[in-house]
Amino acid sequence: MTETLAKTSHFPGTHQRLSPSVASCYNRGMSNTIPMRVEVELFEAAKSVGSIVSRSATQQLNHWARIGRELEADPRISPRDIQRVLAGDKTYDNLNEVSQAVVRVGWDERVAERLASLDLAAEFTKAGRSWTEADAHGHTVVHGGAEHSSSADA
Repeated sequence: MTETLAKTSHFPGTHQRLSPSVASCYNRGMSNTIPMRVEVELFEAAKSVGSIVSRSATQQLNHWARIGRELEADPRISPRDIQRVLAGDKTYDNLNEVSQAVVRVGWDERVAERLASLDLAAEFTKAGRSWTEADAHGHTVVHGGAEHSSSADA
């Protein structure tokens, strides 16, 4: 004997008949989530750390986000002082340990953004300069410059 529940659909004047087990399965365990993009490095770290503490990568990212939220709400943190240090107008050493941790995260983010925006190959090519790097086998490869073409040392 299965009971059914009348549920108003998203369209006015229409109703759906759902069994209690179907209706409850859609309500159980559902959370309000939104899709978001996460840097690969952060996602991989979340997978790694999460596996140690029996969390999925998503659960670990949510955990870190909650820690960050609480950290930023800490009364020992002065957002104004942190911004002044990040702007170079105040000394890092005068901040307390918690504020210093927030500043280090800010610095890490800025360095990552700056590195991601660099295209040294294009800059060197435009300037007519050569540059050297190692290939996948560890051999030296010289690129660019008027007198060099791409070549590998044996």
